Amino acid sequence: MLLAIDVGNTNVVFALFAMNAEGGRTIKARWRIATDPRRTGDEYAVWLMQLLEIRGVSRKEVKQIIVSTVVPRALHNIEVLAKNYFNLDLVIAGQGKADYAIDVDVPDPRSLGSDRAVNAIAAHAKYAGDLIVIDFGTATTLDAIDFHGAYKGGIIAPGINLSLDALVGNTAKLPRIAIESPKNDNVIGTNTEDQMLIGVFWGYVAMMEGLVARMRAQIGRPAKVVATGGLAVLFNEHTDLFDAVDPDLTLDGLAILAERAAAK
Repeated sequence: MLLAIDVGNTNVVFALFAMNAEGGRTIKARWRIATDPRRTGDEYAVWLMQLLEIRGVSRKEVKQIIVSTVVPRALHNIEVLAKNYFNLDLVIAGQGKADYAIDVDVPDPRSLGSDRAVNAIAAHAKYAGDLIVIDFGTATTLDAIDFHGAYKGGIIAPGINLSLDALVGNTAKLPRIAIESPKNDNVIGTNTEDQMLIGVFWGYVAMMEGLVARMRAQIGRPAKVVATGGLAVLFNEHTDLFDAVDPDLTLDGLAILAERAAAK
């Protein structure tokens, strides 16, 4: 089995992949824990071993561990987890045998976050043609991948929860609200909470639609939009912008890199 670990700014996602009858990998289980760079390898192990036991999986069944991280301080403790509790050398996305092996067509390729590179790899493997990948995380990123699989650049915008935090944190009387599906399509609110939800939610939809339209115009060819991240499903209910919603895009990209590394 493969253990894939995606370390984001807000959460760390662990996914256990098993081989399927067709020879590919499918996700057998996934778990999420809050990102904390101070969390030790021993703390990860106590939490993870219990979850593996609940699933009836022995640690000896895990033959490979791969990680992608945008939090460099968390990497050492993940390495300790792999070495001390699985007796495995950690495979790191973008390094050594797990090199991305894609063209990064920007002036400083090293500036590309590993999550975005892994998304590009998975998107090109799963969907044909020019692509725009939208990842709804702590920040929302929009990335352009051409039909050859080359990363061409993208956009970084504040995540919707960051936007809401800034709004509430810098005003005296506005209440904290939950990001949820609007009850209707009204864009003229009649109370404070509705007006806030309209501004944040529909404002975010308008931003995405506007940015994608501008990206498509610059690309100059039809480009499919692939959405991933926790809020992709919610937004998909209120816009026809997405050609595909793929919650496991990053994890699938890690599985692809792990297979390439194993083959080398």
